[in-house]
Amino acid sequence: MKWLSKLIDRASTFFAHRKGLLPMLGILLVILNYILLFVLGPYNIITGTHLFLHLGVIVAIFGFMLAWAL
Repeated sequence: MKWLSKLIDRASTFFAHRKGLLPMLGILLVILNYILLFVLGPYNIITGTHLFLHLGVIVAIFGFMLAWAL
């Protein structure tokens, strides 16, 4: 369990200096989903399930919560 503690400590110090990184990554994933919808069409497995849209929203919300805590 020491490795998990070190990982969380390193991640918190990394994101403390880059508070907008995760929300910006989430927004880029949402935009990527929108672009892929037009490039690949709505009947592809990735665009049909809106994978990057859901992942982007989750990452952005997690980033806002983490930035608020740090």
